[in-house]
Amino acid sequence: QVQLVESGGGLVQAGGSLRLACAASGRTFSSYRTGWFRQAPGKEREFVATISRGAITYYADSVKGRFTISRDNAKNTVYLQMDSLKPEDTAVYYCATGGSTASLTVSYTNPKRYDSWGQGTQVTVSS
Repeated sequence: QVQLVESGGGLVQAGGSLRLACAASGRTFSSYRTGWFRQAPGKEREFVATISRGAITYYADSVKGRFTISRDNAKNTVYLQMDSLKPEDTAVYYCATGGSTASLTVSYTNPKRYDSWGQGTQVTVSS
């Protein structure tokens, strides 16, 4: 079974940085698309960033230029480097991968493109 565990969240002041990590077991990241999503209290889950099997990346406009998604194949870990953090970045951040049961008919910004999810890590940005 696939298991994803996020780490690296915490409390940081506006303008600061955090690096989130997503470690996987039961699935090799380099063989699947991986994404980061976030959900703030009272808000819907929203797309943040994704990296394809070929390491092509794509970002939501709200984080473009500030966040970087990357993958370490040797460690089977996907990262989200977050710089210049803003209070509106406050949310629970989730990593997810898209396997054989995921929908291939929707955009990679759509949660339905992914079929395995971690439990999330809290990121809080204070002003």
